[in-house]
Amino acid sequence: MSSLSLRLPDSLHAKIRELADQDDVSMNQFIATAVAEKAAALLTVGYLEDRARRADPRLFDRVLARVPDVAAAAGDDMPSELRQSDARLQPAKARRKAAPKRATRKRPRG
Repeated sequence: MSSLSLRLPDSLHAKIRELADQDDVSMNQFIATAVAEKAAALLTVGYLEDRARRADPRLFDRVLARVPDVAAAAGDDMPSELRQSDARLQPAKARRKAAPKRATRKRPRG
């Protein structure tokens, strides 16, 4: 295990001490957990961005096409004003029709 010298404003130090006491953990454990949570959040964003870059909108549309076209369960539906206005919620096929044509190049799979 390694150690780290950390400079904190007095007000933040006092708040961390108070929160660690409330959580019944040491300040060291509180800070280590906070850093781990932040690192996990940043790593998750990177992972999701990487997955999004590899996504195939055509495959996504094919999968969605297999979903039965039935009404949502009560309380599980989307408000109509959101459904109409948010272009991201439209099928990729509809988005492509509405978008201007642009040159594309095939990327090697791998």
